Order: sequence, then C-alpha cells, then structure tokens
Amino acid sequence: MKENLQSANDDEPGLARTLGPLQLTMIGVGCVIGAGIFVMTGTAAATHAGPAVVLSFVVAAIACGFTAFCYAELAGTMPLSGSSYSYALLTFGRFTAWCAGWLLLLEYGIAAATVAVGFAGYAVALLDQFGLHLPASITTPMLDFRTDGGTNRLQFGGGINLVAAGAILVVTAVLLRGVTQSFAFNTAIVLLKIAALVAFVLVGIAFIDPANLTPFVPPARGDFEFGWPGVLRGASAIFFAYVGFETVSTSAAEARNPQRDLPIGIFMTLAVCTVLYMAVAAVMTGIVPYARLGVADPIAVAVDAMQLPMFGIAVKSAAVIGLLSVLLTSIYGQTRIFYAMARDRMLPSVFARIDGRTRTPQVGTIYTGVAMALLAACLPISLLGDLISLGTAVAFAIVCAAVMRLRVVEPDRPRSFRVPLGGIRVRGWWIGIIPALGIAFAALMGLPLLIDMVLRATRGDVLPLAIVGGYFAVGLVIYVVYVRSR
Repeated sequence: MKENLQSANDDEPGLARTLGPLQLTMIGVGCVIGAGIFVMTGTAAATHAGPAVVLSFVVAAIACGFTAFCYAELAGTMPLSGSSYSYALLTFGRFTAWCAGWLLLLEYGIAAATVAVGFAGYAVALLDQFGLHLPASITTPMLDFRTDGGTNRLQFGGGINLVAAGAILVVTAVLLRGVTQSFAFNTAIVLLKIAALVAFVLVGIAFIDPANLTPFVPPARGDFEFGWPGVLRGASAIFFAYVGFETVSTSAAEARNPQRDLPIGIFMTLAVCTVLYMAVAAVMTGIVPYARLGVADPIAVAVDAMQLPMFGIAVKSAAVIGLLSVLLTSIYGQTRIFYAMARDRMLPSVFARIDGRTRTPQVGTIYTGVAMALLAACLPISLLGDLISLGTAVAFAIVCAAVMRLRVVEPDRPRSFRVPLGGIRVRGWWIGIIPALGIAFAALMGLPLLIDMVLRATRGDVLPLAIVGGYFAVGLVIYVVYVRSR
C-alpha cells in the first residue's frame, strides 16, 4: 500500500501539466453549467418538485458539498488522472476500482449524451425561430417515454437523434487538437454562458408572476410526485448536474500545481454553480407554470413567454454554444478515466496510447466520442439523467470511504488539504464526520431513483430497471472475464 501511494505523487508520463486554478475552475464550471441548468431543471420541476426545485438544488448542493471536501483531500494527496477510480484503486484494490470506473462511465459518458440531447432541443428551438424546421425523425431518440393509460412508459419510437450525435462528434474533433487549444475554447464559452444566465435572471425578474410560485411545494400525489418526497426526488434527478466539480479532479495529472490548485478549482466550481442554479430555477418557475417545463429546452420556453424576440435569440444561442463546453469537459473527463484504467490494464491499451504531437489519448478519445454519440442518438434525456445520478451517488460514496481508509493506512502522509471537523476511531477505522455525511447524502440521492424504478416495474414499465440491472451485470461479466485475466 505504501509503495502504491508513494508512486501516486509521481508525474504520470505522457500528459502535459498546463492547467492552472483558473483553467481548472473553468473546466468545473463548464461541465456543471450544462444539462442540469439548461435541461433537467425543467424536468425536475414539471414532474417532481414544482417551484420547490430551488430547494432540490439546495439538497443536491449540500450532498455534493460534503463529498467535495473528500475530493479536495484526495486530489491534493494523490494528484492522478482517473478521479474516484484512481482513489479506489490505491485504497481498496482492483475490484472496487473497477466498480468505480464502471460507474464513472455512467457519470461522464452518459452525461455527455444527456447534454447532447439538451443541445439538440435548444438548437431545434433556435432554428424554429429562424423558420428552419428539422423533422422529428432526426431530432427525437429511438427510445422515449410516452403516456400509456396515464402512466409514462419507456417505448420504442420512430426517430434517431442525429443532431445530438453530431454535436458530440464535433466536440470530439476539437478535443483531438490538444488540451491547451481545447480549454482556451472552453474558457471563452463558459464566460459566454455565465453572462447569458445572469442576463436571463436580471431581465426575467420583471416577468415573474407570483401565482406561478404558489403553492411553492405542490401537494404530494404519491410515487415521488410533488410534496416533500418530490423535492427529494427532484434533488436526485438533478444530482448529476454537479458532477463537474469532480471533473476538476480528473485533471490532476495535467495541473501545474495539483496540491494547491485542485481544491481551489473544486470549491470555486461548487460555489459559483450553486448560486446560478438557484437563481435561474427561481426565475424560470416564476415566469412559466412548472407543468409546462418538462421539455428539453425549458429556458427557451421561459424566454419565449417573456416575448422579447431578440433577447430570446441571444439566450438560446448562448445555450446552444454553452452546451458545447459541457460536452467538451464531459468527454475530456471520460477519456482521462479510460486512460487511467487502460494504464492499469483494466481496459485495452489503446485507451492509454498518447499521441506524440498533442500529448493526448487521441484514439481513446475517438472511440469514446463515437460511443457517446450512439447513446445520445438512442436514449431519452430523463432516463439518461437518472442513470447518471445513480452512478454519481455510488462513486461519491466510494470517494468518501476512500478518505477514511487512507487516514487509517497512511495517517502521517502529507496532505495539502484536510477534511474539516475531524472524526472518531471505531475498531481501527477512522470515521470522519464529513465523509460519513457524504455517504449518507449519497444514499439519500440514490435510493429514490432505485425505488422509483422498482415502482415503475411493478406497474409494468420494466425497461428502466432492466437497463440499470443489465448495465451492472455487463460490468461484472467484463471484470470476471477480462480484467481478472489481465
């Protein structure tokens, strides 16, 4: 264990250390301010929380805040690419690390597909405003939720979302040019979409109808629809929106001073994005009745209700461009996790092959981009969001447990940042207050998703639960057949 941990501070060969605290924060903000605020806010409000989706963001932010402390400690102690995968490998071993890596595929890979679906929604709305109407056959997924006897069921449709798939392929091409060029592009886009969201809040305040915010917490209907259970379910639905602060930790091997800059990037990302999320959600649900926001482009719906055509074009354009930066950072994070797993022989070596000119894993990036494009073309956004949140919750719990494990096996190891509030010793284990709360809140985010899927299955809608169960079964088979043999 000590030898492995000691090597964790050595520079990884191949990747270039070019990122400072500003770039790291922009990576985090670029990934966080995306599908969560542009897309899933409307879905969570319309189907679960109503105007109280603002409180859902608070619950999700608290859950992420506890885990952010744990990420900051581990990122400063073990500045490696791979994020929670690498932390699990060095503290718990290969099987737990494989589980974390397989969950991170949900967290990043499907996140990119979700953002691409949101991008397609805003792009179609913007083109409609210019009189260009794309056919539904290339803008709707192969699978979609449809109302059947008053119940939403996942069914096969007749389309394939080529707009979403095309957006992923374009961003993949940008990443192939190298990290420095890619994140200069990312920083410019992040600043643009922050400006657009701030403008939306400032202008939209004047269009708020107080009647739309009453009742703030709609009466519960059962099955996590509204009421306080709906607020919690809404938090689960948007939980993945905060995954961007973890993307900062995947950049450890390319940060100039990871022990100092990674904690700064993590906490700055979480703070900036929480404030923006709450403000945008409050204004959006104040302008438009929450029942109308269950679409892929809820901010576009709110802007149209303001009846300011030029302002609407500006905001929709910023959303379309801004979602590209989320695609970029999500695909970037996934390729670096695949790089770390391939380096440890848990994936084929092609994912760890570094291009001599750009010093990036180019072939792995191409494979990752193509796979994500296929997911975006076929799956609906609400199912994608639930899958990501479930993977995120389990990965966060692993990270919190890794902090406690590392405090036991390496208590004297230098740490540039330590989780505050201390803890207690129980039979040789160090139980930290913050890590324990992080695990508890991760469970609080994940359990409503599983319960909701089980309830759907009891009513005959078994496909969502089957997809989740099948995903984990495939991961276990790959580990037994491929990883253990290597």
